[in-house]
Amino acid sequence: MSEFKVASRYAKSLIDLAEEQGNLETVKQDMEQFVAVLRANKELQAVLKNPIMKQEKKSSILDALFEKKIHPSITAFFHIMVRKGRAGILYPTAKEFLREYNEVKGIVYATVVSAVALSAENLEALRNVIASEINAEVVLKNRVDSSLIGGFVVNVGDKQIDASIAGKLRKLERHFGMQAVN
Repeated sequence: MSEFKVASRYAKSLIDLAEEQGNLETVKQDMEQFVAVLRANKELQAVLKNPIMKQEKKSSILDALFEKKIHPSITAFFHIMVRKGRAGILYPTAKEFLREYNEVKGIVYATVVSAVALSAENLEALRNVIASEINAEVVLKNRVDSSLIGGFVVNVGDKQIDASIAGKLRKLERHFGMQAVN
């Protein structure tokens, strides 16, 4: 079975457990903290993936780093995964947990790339338009790319809306380039 499928199943079971215990928000915040630590520490990821290192050592490392800092149900969950030989997918499982949490809560991440930084009012207005179109809560980030010349490009999931001047110029170039060939 693929690493993604296994991580997804573990993540789903942790979401179900957290919902059942009524502490989904706490578990989510702790998983964000866990993901941030592992993202910043490639050595820790390598240790967890190392098949030679004993499971007890991996558990003690996780305890030393997280035991008093995260919810006890997560610590117990990590110990189960380590005991089953799945320590190497703790990081993908945590990331998948956060993705599935967003899905359960109806949260969608979107990015607007613009030639200049958008004002807070413009970002909020755009966020509201996107939220009403997709009927979900939207977390919108703004990234600046001066090569767009003007306008913006919005990415929501696998959809993209290109309302940039650079995008329009590319379309014109393709259109006239094809007519010149004919």
